[in-house]
Amino acid sequence: MKSNELFHQSVLLKESIQLLQIKEDGIYVDMTLGAGGHSQAILDSLSDKGLLVSFDQDSLAINNAIEKFKDYSNFKVVHANFKDVKKELLNLNIERVDGFIYDLGVSSMQLDIKERGFSYNSDALLDMRMNQEQKLSAYEVVNEYSEKDLINILYRYGEEKNAKLIVKSIIKNRPIKTTLELVSVIKEALPQKVLKKKGHPAKQTFQAIRIEVNQELAVIEQSLHQAISMLNYEGRVVVISFHSLEDRLVKNIFKEYTTSKLPKELVDVRGLEKIDYQLINKKVILPSDEEIMHNNRAHSSKLRCIERKAKEV
Repeated sequence: MKSNELFHQSVLLKESIQLLQIKEDGIYVDMTLGAGGHSQAILDSLSDKGLLVSFDQDSLAINNAIEKFKDYSNFKVVHANFKDVKKELLNLNIERVDGFIYDLGVSSMQLDIKERGFSYNSDALLDMRMNQEQKLSAYEVVNEYSEKDLINILYRYGEEKNAKLIVKSIIKNRPIKTTLELVSVIKEALPQKVLKKKGHPAKQTFQAIRIEVNQELAVIEQSLHQAISMLNYEGRVVVISFHSLEDRLVKNIFKEYTTSKLPKELVDVRGLEKIDYQLINKKVILPSDEEIMHNNRAHSSKLRCIERKAKEV
């Protein structure tokens, strides 16, 4: 597949761009470039004096963006993990940002290229690396991790109730080389009543392995703290998440910045504590039924936004 043939339908695109409240001369950062859907929408709202910086650790996404946005003088692309956002932006002499957007999880682009080994619906070597230059892949996790560590990963990152059964089957069938081999091993381990349930029986295991390979939750936490600290006054961080672990992490970090740490009886005493951030949507934003109908990958998505308050006069 050529880079210019990539197709991706961005989830919650309209809602997320509206939340960014783009200033035409502002500085914005797309933390998860992917196929460039959100980046394109931001660039469409910027003047020549504005700037968009887009991050991705995937070489395919980077090369695609270089070609796609080659005519934009106000676009910069950074080939790096977004956990290094502060360092990379300071290297570009950027200290303050008007808005960050995150579209978390595995991208449609990565899922659709079966050779990347993310999908349980097509056969490929076990891989799942978002950054193909890193050494750790799904193969090492599946075939070299201890039974105890694998069980912990499936419980923690996949919320898989049958983790022990699945891991015992994995250990028994090692080495497991491909995605469909792993799917077969998972199905072999599960009782019929579980297999008959709605949804793919390998979904949670694949999610857990992918999160471990890419250290996704730790990376999100590191990155969000940096992004929030770099916001301009009235700048915003917008996050689209796709499973409960991501959303819970985002929700808790946002709560940390927007909730008083003082006892309740002192919260209203002026001058004791200044809270610099506020939630824009206290209730999570979900995709419309229409969007889910046209793009099934939107069905589990959730949107949250935090803002740095205006400067006090």
